[in-house]
Amino acid sequence: MDLGLKDKVALVTGAGSQIGFGKAIALTLAGDGCDIIVNDIDLEGAGQTVSEVEALGRRAIALKADVTSSTEVKEMVRTGYEEFGRIDILINNAGGCTPPKPFMEMAEEDWNFDIDINLRGVLNCTRSVLPYMIERKYGKIVSIVSGAGINGGAMTAVYSAAKGGIISFSMAIAKEMAPLGINVNCVSPGPAITGFAKNAPPGMLENFAKSIPIGRLTEPQDVANSVAFLSSDVAVDIVGQTLIVSGNVDA
Repeated sequence: MDLGLKDKVALVTGAGSQIGFGKAIALTLAGDGCDIIVNDIDLEGAGQTVSEVEALGRRAIALKADVTSSTEVKEMVRTGYEEFGRIDILINNAGGCTPPKPFMEMAEEDWNFDIDINLRGVLNCTRSVLPYMIERKYGKIVSIVSGAGINGGAMTAVYSAAKGGIISFSMAIAKEMAPLGINVNCVSPGPAITGFAKNAPPGMLENFAKSIPIGRLTEPQDVANSVAFLSSDVAVDIVGQTLIVSGNVDA
């Protein structure tokens, strides 16, 4: 199926990790014809992703910005827009979590980290990109969330709250933006071997895999395929939804 993504411009946040969802999303969108703005706080990693995008015959630039900083995000978006003349797609992928622990053992600094890098990061990036999309009456925004944001995750209470906040925010913004030609949705991956997994207690991921009907963890490419679909006009009738990509019946 031709998704009609040729010559679109996509901004993918948190795409510098070489084993993360962001890189897989960037390369999949590039393979479908997109030019890519690769964002990460790790500029070297972002540069590696850029090189692989360029190897696919598409243009790409690496832009360093901390998504928790509205000032840095505004500058990143402005630079990306000036380079490509448009931003058609925003993928809010940047995120993270403090090491799992009971809520009562979490410090306020832990709360701030989980909320800022997840929820505030999505707010900053979305607000900075929307004016350009509204002007053209066209855009696609896809945010990467988590089953923890749907069902809650023990030992990750504030992370769960932040991801749940992204889902609610996306539903609300989708209602505002759909009349303007802008689709807003989420993708919720299952447990996966990414940089995020480094905080998982020993044996946790293996146990997750045993409990999943298809018998394996989610792979970055699984998520990237779903993101590409939601980023396309093929999915124009999908508004404010959270697509669960976990190999499981449950989130």
